[in-house]
Amino acid sequence: MWDMRRHLRPEPLPPRRCTIQFQYPELSEARRNWWLVVEQGKVDLCGFDLGFDIDLLVRGPLRSMTAIWMGLSTVSREREAGALELDGDPAIAKAMQQWLGLSPFAKEQRRVA
Repeated sequence: MWDMRRHLRPEPLPPRRCTIQFQYPELSEARRNWWLVVEQGKVDLCGFDLGFDIDLLVRGPLRSMTAIWMGLSTVSREREAGALELDGDPAIAKAMQQWLGLSPFAKEQRRVA
């Protein structure tokens, strides 16, 4: 989540404050929910609810989000497989692949150990 925060691209998001909650149901209660708050081009990550209205709820297994982040899968592929649910602003959901971006390591060629 910290790496996603560092590399998130705020340009595809609306110019107002956007709050995106990530929920990983299989994790313990203490690690299940994360919030990215994007405001005026700055991105903050919170491990607790700040009380802002949620613009988009992203719900699915950590494995799916990791696959998207590493470029091994896409948002649309995970949604079609039923692994990822997006609930909220349709424009923010539609642009998720653009604002989320990819890990800097996603461009590296996979190697066999």
